[in-house]
Amino acid sequence: MKNIGLVTVSLILSILIGTVLGRGQDTDEDVSSKKIVIGFSMDTLKEARWQRDKVFFEAAIEELGAECKILSANSNDTIQMQDVQSLITNKVDVIVIAPHNGSVMGKAVQLAHEAGIPVIAYDRMINDCNLDLYISFDNVKVGEIQAQYMVDHLPIPGHGKIIRIFGAKTDNNALLFKKGQDNILKPYIERGDIEIIHEDWAENWKPENAKKIANAAITKYGASFDAVLASNDGTAMGAIQSLKEADMAGKVLVTGQDSELVACQRIVSGQQSMTIYKPLKAVAETAAQSAVALAQGQVLIARQSVDNGTLAVPSILLHVIAVDKDNMRETVVKEGFHSEDAIYGQ
Repeated sequence: MKNIGLVTVSLILSILIGTVLGRGQDTDEDVSSKKIVIGFSMDTLKEARWQRDKVFFEAAIEELGAECKILSANSNDTIQMQDVQSLITNKVDVIVIAPHNGSVMGKAVQLAHEAGIPVIAYDRMINDCNLDLYISFDNVKVGEIQAQYMVDHLPIPGHGKIIRIFGAKTDNNALLFKKGQDNILKPYIERGDIEIIHEDWAENWKPENAKKIANAAITKYGASFDAVLASNDGTAMGAIQSLKEADMAGKVLVTGQDSELVACQRIVSGQQSMTIYKPLKAVAETAAQSAVALAQGQVLIARQSVDNGTLAVPSILLHVIAVDKDNMRETVVKEGFHSEDAIYGQ
């Protein structure tokens, strides 16, 4: 059985992640002759963002000379647990999980560890378990950037009435985005400069649920608000659909995240104000490289950690960038995330 160990070097804020490769009595020579297989259990492939993650991850694994088995649970916890069990049965070397519910999947980590398989949480934290590694973006920072952009770009900067649309309560990232937003908004709210007139959680991040939240706010308050602090591009889309029906699209600031193509198109057309560019290729490649390194028994260095309720999980957190119509070409287009023609048309 594979021995999974973590050594924390607190003085330099580095975490060495070591794995003694091999199951049972496999020798180094036996292991080196085997092709590494990485399992990737994904929450969903229904959104463009996650389709990109899959493509980038597959390409990176192939380039490293390994194989991957990718399963999608369609946002169903039961199916995702079955997917992980299937990967364990197939004796993959490392399992990467992008959880639908970060609390439910703690059991999956336990099952994988019982089989001697290390687990990496991808993009979303898995809570209350002895997780080996977390690879994501600084999601508190994402929320801070969203809120700061909104504060700075209100009709009267630092003053206004806003609607907040959070993500799925089951997604730990949604809580981190909210935490970051709260960090920025708290002093403005306490001074009475910013008022939150309506807020709610969009189940499963679905645009239609975000639209219902925006509809409820517009029904109650009419056009008497200045911004919609939406936590991602999907919830922004739902909010904008509601604003269109109320003849308010383009008249109210709307935030987002993920730099989806349709969101970038909405930004240049003036319907959405900003998004967050998260270099998905970089996070997918980092996850692939880390997974293969763990399978090979290499030592990784993670210079950050995130508490998941059980331990400070060794973490690799990538940077993000705020994108609006002023820097679209210098960010999303320049890095090849979307083409200029796709965003601006010909």
